[in-house]
Amino acid sequence: MARRKPSVGAMRLAMEAGALFQFMPWGVHLESLKLDKRLDAEWVRPRAAHSTRVMLYLHGGGYVLGSLNTHRSLVGSLAQRCRLNILTINYRKAPDHPFPAALEDAKRAYHWLLRHGHQAHDIVVAGDSAGGGLALALLLALRDAGEALPAAGVGLSPWTDLNLPITALRRVAREEGLLLEALQMRTWGPLYAHKTSLAHPLLSPAQADLHGLPPLLIQISTAEVLYEDVVTFVDKARAAGVKVTLQPFEGLVHWWHLFWRIVPEARQALDQIAAFLNHLWEEPRAVSATLPVEEARRPVARRRAA
Repeated sequence: MARRKPSVGAMRLAMEAGALFQFMPWGVHLESLKLDKRLDAEWVRPRAAHSTRVMLYLHGGGYVLGSLNTHRSLVGSLAQRCRLNILTINYRKAPDHPFPAALEDAKRAYHWLLRHGHQAHDIVVAGDSAGGGLALALLLALRDAGEALPAAGVGLSPWTDLNLPITALRRVAREEGLLLEALQMRTWGPLYAHKTSLAHPLLSPAQADLHGLPPLLIQISTAEVLYEDVVTFVDKARAAGVKVTLQPFEGLVHWWHLFWRIVPEARQALDQIAAFLNHLWEEPRAVSATLPVEEARRPVARRRAA
């Protein structure tokens, strides 16, 4: 008998339950709020945060799963390491709220930051998986609207093409876990797209004209289903004149960043984000397009998580 696929509701519940065991780092505080009286959000505030610079973080989950709860620990660790106050939002999810609901909420959060005194050059937009794709879509939407762009974009295993190509399925066909992940993503993409083509550039940034974007940091594992799509996106962005720092990691599962307490490479990845942003703001015109690929592959000494 074929196994029944778990419902979206069941997957959401399981993910929320798993989040109960993810604890915030010491010295990081939360402030709950509603943006424009309608969008649930949190400020994640570490001690000694920069007085003006902030990050807007968009969580992953295939545009279907995930919440403030599921990513709070990751965002807390990222805030602490980057010494930034981070605004994270519970954007609307498919299938109840298909495209462009999530993008509209991301834009609402960015505009809220601007209205509350934050300058575009002091804002970084980041996200993981679908949230990374959403962060890139936000940059494209802002560029196309002629608005001031953030200082940079950060994508942690970003989902850059919802129309996951058949080549990706062939590459992982012999690995059951990866194959199931790929097939699930091919299900979630249409749920978010609904009546819009999967090739729409604000759904699949890899299909967009990528000129005029701010510097990007992209982290990806070579073992992920998304690896080839991400490398293709990076090559296309560089060809369009975008400064892209690609940091590949070897043999790690999708969402390895979430396991920062127990996976040394996750802590390394978060530290490299902090280093990238420090360099960006210290020398905004000197961000290398080919920065530390070698560093990303360097063995990490095991150490106590901050």
